[in-house]
Amino acid sequence: MNLGNCPRCGKLFANNFRDICPSCIKDIEKEYEKCLEYLRQEKLATIQEVHEATGVSVKQITKFIKEGRITVANNPNMMYPCEVCGVLIRENNMCDSCRTRLTRDLTAAVREEGGARQAHDDRNHSGAYSAVDKFRNQ
Repeated sequence: MNLGNCPRCGKLFANNFRDICPSCIKDIEKEYEKCLEYLRQEKLATIQEVHEATGVSVKQITKFIKEGRITVANNPNMMYPCEVCGVLIRENNMCDSCRTRLTRDLTAAVREEGGARQAHDDRNHSGAYSAVDKFRNQ
């Protein structure tokens, strides 16, 4: 039996499939029910309004959305923060601007790595006589 400390409350518990203690699982389910009940009454509520009305953290509400337990399709004003910059979004983990910047930075890093590798290969073969050169000269 694996024992661990609950990352939410710190209590020692027998690890389960959720990696949090049974008490915290019950608390999270209660928070979920509070959010769901509020959203049934207030379909146009924002994440901040749900947080203020229920006392459930924005982080936990965001987790409910990402798990698919709270749907943004039925709640048109329900948006959660981008993981990079905090701008409110309705899908994925990052806003379009952060995703574009990440793609651009990755592309530049790959080009830079490719250029550095080519320069390294050129240095290693510049003064050496290789088997390929031997066959080219025939």
